[in-house]
Amino acid sequence: MDEIIARSNIYALLSRILLQELDEALLETLQNDPTVLEFFPHWSEWEVRKKHSNKEIIEGHLNPDFVNLSILHLVPYETFYTRSDQMIETGGANPVTDFYSAYDFLVDYEVARVVSSDHIGIELEFMHHLCEAQRKAMELNDDEAVKELKNVQHRFLNTHLLKWAPMYLINMKYEARTPLYYDAAETALEFILGDNETLSQAI
Repeated sequence: MDEIIARSNIYALLSRILLQELDEALLETLQNDPTVLEFFPHWSEWEVRKKHSNKEIIEGHLNPDFVNLSILHLVPYETFYTRSDQMIETGGANPVTDFYSAYDFLVDYEVARVVSSDHIGIELEFMHHLCEAQRKAMELNDDEAVKELKNVQHRFLNTHLLKWAPMYLINMKYEARTPLYYDAAETALEFILGDNETLSQAI
């Protein structure tokens, strides 16, 4: 149970960081939570974050970096990487929508502020959604549902996230101007690769 809770929390945290600009509440967690700081070693040691207010860090450093990595220079959408014309599929024909529909996952585009459901932050959020479903199945001792949900997570990673996210995250790591987004890229890459290996052994 501890493992599924940890996996779910990591997917949720990475999703939130990669989906939108930070707010002060999340930055407070990233500043002070010792467990979270273990995943962000360069951020943890960054002197700038110790010398400025959270507002100054967000407005002067983190938000400009997020815009650079998500809008101006890199494209965090699966279909950009997987379609031969590098066009983002914004409609119902997007390949991830079948997964989402099958497991009652709805994308609130207004809240998420994304143009397509295959944004990296949304795909990581879907993995969080599946982990939460697995946790509930474990609480109910529903072994069949647990097995099915592990299979779905493994299938989604291999059919979607692992087909393109490593390329985006490697580019993000080298384009990042702040330690937070450098660490987020590195942590996300290592985590999805490691999680896939764990799931491969479990099914």
